[in-house]
Amino acid sequence: MSRQIALLRGINVGGHNSFPKAKQLELAESLGFQDVSVLLQTGNIVFADPGTPPSETARVLHDRIADELGLTVPVIVRTRDELAAAVAANPFPQAVPEPKSLHVTFLSAVPADTSRLDALDPAAFAPDQYRLIGRELYLWCPGGIGRSKLAEVVGRARLGVTATARNWNTVSKLLALADA
Repeated sequence: MSRQIALLRGINVGGHNSFPKAKQLELAESLGFQDVSVLLQTGNIVFADPGTPPSETARVLHDRIADELGLTVPVIVRTRDELAAAVAANPFPQAVPEPKSLHVTFLSAVPADTSRLDALDPAAFAPDQYRLIGRELYLWCPGGIGRSKLAEVVGRARLGVTATARNWNTVSKLLALADA
């Protein structure tokens, strides 16, 4: 059976938007999702594909979280195959041995306006690099994301779409859960 992966943005971060792992599991099961797993506390829910398009699944989750918890939490959903394609498209395979240095920002849609990213001078941020491939923005920060000026600038770039980022460890574990 196919799987979907829900990525919730901004929960359980710095004491804000409290949504414990057990409650995430309970909410997903209350929606009728089957074979649900929750990875970490930060909003990574893997479940059997409910037969609805990912955008509809995202809307249903968003609305239920708002109704039950009073939280406005952006939700992005990928199918297992979409997540596998994002992993395969990684433009920075050299970063995989240091998975905390590689991040993927999942976008709700392909951005119509990338001018803010296009205006960046890559040399000004070396060795850090980014690549936008479809609905994924890959960010490689060999010195760590916490000190990266590129991560800060890319994070502020308004692309006109909903976005949520995960490090490569999390992306890899989500794919493994989807394949289990």
